[in-house]
Amino acid sequence: MRASRFEFEQRFWIIAGIYFVGFSLAFVDQTAFIVALRHVIAPTAAPGSSLATSFSRIVIAAGAFLVFVTAALRTWATAYLRTDVVHDSAQHSETLVADGPFRHTRNPLYLANLPMAAGIGVLASRLGWIFLVLANWIFVYRLINREEEALRKSQGESFLAYCRAVPRFWPSLRARVPPGIGSPRWGQAFAGESFVWLFALAELAIGITLSVTTGLVMFSLGFIAHFVVTRHLQRKKAGL
Repeated sequence: MRASRFEFEQRFWIIAGIYFVGFSLAFVDQTAFIVALRHVIAPTAAPGSSLATSFSRIVIAAGAFLVFVTAALRTWATAYLRTDVVHDSAQHSETLVADGPFRHTRNPLYLANLPMAAGIGVLASRLGWIFLVLANWIFVYRLINREEEALRKSQGESFLAYCRAVPRFWPSLRARVPPGIGSPRWGQAFAGESFVWLFALAELAIGITLSVTTGLVMFSLGFIAHFVVTRHLQRKKAGL
């Protein structure tokens, strides 16, 4: 089942809404994911003990690592696809990009949503973590269905051949198509994905300091970075 045009155009806000709902589930399930995991892995660690504190830091650091993986994968993909395409509300199917990470999976940008959900989700409740992972997975598959339908119509047999060679979602360790002639543009890619790098740093800061305030400040900087980049792209597209 494919996403509607509205879902595609508002995908950033819908994903932001998924995170809002996921963290709001703490009002329903008041057991934090980290606490539940500690009960399974280190049941002898008493709440407030140094062992429990160390466990929390390790889990949050692991979550931050997943977000860093997301940032790296998204930056790699954006280097070939371009930031103005990645963050445009309009759908682009006029060209087929089959270079960089697109040689291993057809949807590296959407794939990256899962480690980010799992990584940031460790800060939520048990139910919140499950919701974040499942809701993101379902939504990105709806987006993939919409994009791939448009590419089938615009690219025809070349896209079908690409589909036969490259996995749709879970990546192949071996590149499945030859490298293209395109060159990665890393500067614009890092600028466009700076908000994800800031999210990763925010979670790492929480793990180090165990201060929610510090993390919220840095997460806010990530949102500001996203708005600055998208606003710049909108002005550039309008020729201002």
